[in-house]
Amino acid sequence: MNNDILAQVRGIYSAAVPELLTRRNVVACGLGYKVRGTEQTDELSLVVSVVRKMPVTELAPRDLVPQAVDGFPTDVVETGLIRAYLPPFDPKARHRPAMPGVSIGHYRITAGTFGLLVQRGDELYILSNNHVLANSNDAHIGDAIWQPAPLDQGTPDDRIATLAEFEPLDFGEQPGQCAIAQTVVQILNALARLAGSTHRLAAVQKTPGENLMDAALARVVAPELVEAAIGDIGLPTGVGEPTLGLSLQKVGRTTGYTQGSVQQINVTVNVDYQGKVARFTDQIIAGQMSSPGDSGSAILDMGRRAVGLLFAGSEQVTLFTPLQRVLDRFGLTLAG
Repeated sequence: MNNDILAQVRGIYSAAVPELLTRRNVVACGLGYKVRGTEQTDELSLVVSVVRKMPVTELAPRDLVPQAVDGFPTDVVETGLIRAYLPPFDPKARHRPAMPGVSIGHYRITAGTFGLLVQRGDELYILSNNHVLANSNDAHIGDAIWQPAPLDQGTPDDRIATLAEFEPLDFGEQPGQCAIAQTVVQILNALARLAGSTHRLAAVQKTPGENLMDAALARVVAPELVEAAIGDIGLPTGVGEPTLGLSLQKVGRTTGYTQGSVQQINVTVNVDYQGKVARFTDQIIAGQMSSPGDSGSAILDMGRRAVGLLFAGSEQVTLFTPLQRVLDRFGLTLAG
């Protein structure tokens, strides 16, 4: 290659790079041979690397890469996001300080995910699901919350918080409180015993059977044990609204960092809790971006605004509750 030409290109390159790197989606600039189709040519070009090649209609005019700079051609190459090769973030491991996105759970469950660090006044709390922190209603205020969760080798020494409050899950019925019903049940069960039957009756009260959230709070044992930044994402920038088509991201205990988008809003859905079914109204469905163990994960948009609390899903979809509803229910704000 002619050294004079190379020196000229390097001069143009040095002058152009600072401005090119300010354009959306651009992650690197360099000198290389231009590729046309699948064939590499011997034409020297300014290579502009982007996270992904985007249609022109999705970019503002100032973010378009020019076809040439001072007469030298450019070549746009898709490289993806370039990351440092640090040791991988392991959501299932023990973390101190613990951050949203890692394994957590009531000491008698398997595992779930630390959703967000939130606060009420000066008190710090971990936000996740009822079925993660309150064992699907079957827990007591003050119960131990472990990080990591029992399934991930958590032990009593890993207590990081205690159950503070939860929104009860309504499965359509609950133990009856009516004195008359209790008396009738006692009489009938006595007759069953006399008859030699091993079956017994129980008084049951019918309930509305509709839910708006699967949510619970755990009070942090000590502030230094937690942090607000979400593993692999960073500190949430605020709270947003989940709208149709919105691009999403999350970090969860099982699948780690994933992306998706809002597919349905105002969803009414029946959710199976190991044989018991709870109906939820006004929920959000996203694409498949989670698996069992990701329950409790915070859902964020690509601007890192927290928009939802993940609590269920299938092999095809992910289900979450709009986050502002949960924050309002408990009188919370984001910590950090």
